[in-house]
Amino acid sequence: MFKLFKLVKRVVVFLLSVFAAYLTYLILVKFVLASTTYNRQYFILLIPALLAAWLLTAYNVLPAVHRILVKVYLPNYFIGRARTPDGLLGDPINLAVVGSKQQLCAVMKQAGWVEAETLTWRSTWKMIWHLLRNKSYPNAPVSSLYLFGLKQDLAFEQEVENSPHRRHHVRFWRTPTKWWLPGGYKADWLGAAVYDRDIGISAFTLQLTHKIDTEIDVERDYVVTTMLESGKVAGVDLVEHYASGFRSRNGGGDHISTDGNLPFIHLK
Repeated sequence: MFKLFKLVKRVVVFLLSVFAAYLTYLILVKFVLASTTYNRQYFILLIPALLAAWLLTAYNVLPAVHRILVKVYLPNYFIGRARTPDGLLGDPINLAVVGSKQQLCAVMKQAGWVEAETLTWRSTWKMIWHLLRNKSYPNAPVSSLYLFGLKQDLAFEQEVENSPHRRHHVRFWRTPTKWWLPGGYKADWLGAAVYDRDIGISAFTLQLTHKIDTEIDVERDYVVTTMLESGKVAGVDLVEHYASGFRSRNGGGDHISTDGNLPFIHLK
């Protein structure tokens, strides 16, 4: 039954891909290239056709294609990167925390961070509405990223200038029981901290998303500094060059740069 479901799903994705290609053909050939003069009727038809083609391509066809391809070229084990729901490499893991969930939530609250709402259809539409109005939404949801095959357990943020377009934010995943980081290091939580600088379009899926700042080490150090200022941190052990420094892209196509250092934050 499961194999039949997967087969039906692939057929549906293929048909949707063909439909998206046909829509693109109609838009380019029938409406644009064939219209040598301004035509109100073509213009009215062009807008919904473009919108339909974009929605279908960005939120169905391209994600399905990525989910198939990443199974071929990405390993299914910890490599220091979170993943998007489509399997693309997301934000680098740049924080490690030793402590309980209660300790972590307490230190983040004391440090001035707000826990993000759970991502649902309701919170997504609320986020879109606040973005369009540029109205403050301090506990706005963050997109789901995956580590160990699971989405983040906790997410915290700090809105910048009361705008939902810009924010500091960090995701945390609980590490599996009796699991050790490469090199024999132990942590209860792993985090990925990045700074959202604006709203834009993903280079890989064409979906609307937050665009992050390239220098993610600055955001990592900012999170550590705020946690230290809370007075609830026993100490920080910095493992230099834990991973190779690199310049790459995240799941939205944004350039990222890191030195590969990994701070281990020990909570009181």
